[in-house]
Amino acid sequence: MIRGAMKVAARAQVPPFEVMTVLRKVSELRATGRDVISLCAGEPASGAPSGVRRRGAEVVTDGTPLGYSNALGLTELREELSGHYRRSYGLDVPIDNIAITTGSSGAFLLSFLTAFEAGARVALARPGYPAYQNILTALDLDVVELDCGPAERFQPTVAQLAQAHAATPLAGLVVASPANPTGTMFAPGQLAEIATWCAAEGVRLVSDEIYHGITFSDSDPSTADGEASDEETTDGEAPGNAEQVWGGDCAWATDRSGFVVSSFSKFWGMTGWRLGWALVPDDLIDTLEALAGNLALCPPVPAQHAAVEAFTEQSYAEGRAAMADYAEARTVVLDRLDELGWVDVAPADGAFYVYARITPVLGEHADSRAWADALLAAEGVAVTPGVDFDRVHGDQTIRISLAAGREAVAEALTRILRFQSGLSADGEMDRGERSITEPTVS
Repeated sequence: MIRGAMKVAARAQVPPFEVMTVLRKVSELRATGRDVISLCAGEPASGAPSGVRRRGAEVVTDGTPLGYSNALGLTELREELSGHYRRSYGLDVPIDNIAITTGSSGAFLLSFLTAFEAGARVALARPGYPAYQNILTALDLDVVELDCGPAERFQPTVAQLAQAHAATPLAGLVVASPANPTGTMFAPGQLAEIATWCAAEGVRLVSDEIYHGITFSDSDPSTADGEASDEETTDGEAPGNAEQVWGGDCAWATDRSGFVVSSFSKFWGMTGWRLGWALVPDDLIDTLEALAGNLALCPPVPAQHAAVEAFTEQSYAEGRAAMADYAEARTVVLDRLDELGWVDVAPADGAFYVYARITPVLGEHADSRAWADALLAAEGVAVTPGVDFDRVHGDQTIRISLAAGREAVAEALTRILRFQSGLSADGEMDRGERSITEPTVS
């Protein structure tokens, strides 16, 4: 009997994360004894708060039930998140609208499956986090990329959305503020404007707020260049009796017909614990719960018990201490931009990234991937080529992560400058090209 040929599903053939390729190369070099500074991954070096770690160790031996939880997560953890939104944003979010997920990735998957039919058009900014596009593609959704460069301050505008929607109606929009890879934020009122437009046009908004709490108040998102004040500060003051200043606007402050997605991975440094959450609209919560139970049964239960401790005074304080290190690393980079000669630097309003075009310093290298490979080989510094975030212009850009901390970033910049000094004359730095979109610290 002749059997039909089996094949890989076309929708499953998404590109791998470029950052994972870089991390593999870092591991290989370190295995040979090389000293490598990795500025490629968006992974806080501090790790989880001490209280979370302690509770994580306790739950495996103290008799805490570790069987399945509710598909939407432990009630206790959802109650803590509801309190977090009340303290941090002044929002009343019922626990019935909170879904704990297996990382923010699980929240995106469930949100997209719940809200969009196959073939629906979903818009997102380019450059942007590659998993948005890859998950949407794997679900047979039509991705509409909005080209968001310096002129748009790397964030989508209502004018862009209206134009795309008029051409062929959109079903959804994914936004992030602060964004990966740029770190840019919406100007005050801009997210509310977009949320209002989406609600009026029947476009389901998915707001990625994973980097909330990691913002720099010296950078002004209302200006084209993210102009900085005289003093470097970070948002995210103490919770509890004092009102917490939590950087970033929540989409649900304007309209609750869309999703809010977030995670314990960034501010709390809990990347490997694989816990995220979604704020889910009333009309979709039952459907999402049914999907969650079928796809994953429940989020990781030991991690859920431990994450309850993320909302203590001590855990917030440890998160702010890590932020202070990111802020110092950011200042180191911003202070050396003239020397580096990078251009079209995205305003680093939040998160822990600096994203820039390196065309003037490519030298003999064909693109940013070749440049990054050469930098890693020559100087032992790993950065992420922009092709991960922008398949059109990313061959000229890179992203560096500040999450490694001030000392590592400072040493890495010294090595990068040494590397650039050895490039051919064709790659001489044209400092006159430096873009006004770059944030500065005066």
